[in-house]
Amino acid sequence: MAGKESFREIFAALKPIFEKYAGRLAVQVDKPDQYFLETKTAIRNGKRLQFGGVKIGKAYVSFHLMPIYMNPKLQAAISPELKKRMQGKSCFNFTNVEPGQIAELKKLTAAGFEEFKTWPARFAATQIYFVSSL
Repeated sequence: MAGKESFREIFAALKPIFEKYAGRLAVQVDKPDQYFLETKTAIRNGKRLQFGGVKIGKAYVSFHLMPIYMNPKLQAAISPELKKRMQGKSCFNFTNVEPGQIAELKKLTAAGFEEFKTWPARFAATQIYFVSSL
């Protein structure tokens, strides 16, 4: 198992994937061990929707990307290697991370952002809630 210093390095490698979108989304959490983005405005019943983020945990570093959860096309685009890191439908856990995985997460995040831009119109009329574990 990787140590905390390695987890900081993994976090430092994954955080910039989300920072690219910080100007177009709102920063929900920005701490030394977690970084999350959400919509700038409330989408449904006064709630914002979380886009994703990265968090250092006790056993791994988690990369959350919510657009994957509701997009079978994005799910199908995940490589078998990256899919091994998945927990649930929108979270990837890392004790180490390879450059190829970072490149793939960048592509998935970009595609997810394009999908996410449609969510305000799609979910304004539905009862969808995302519960954050932050």
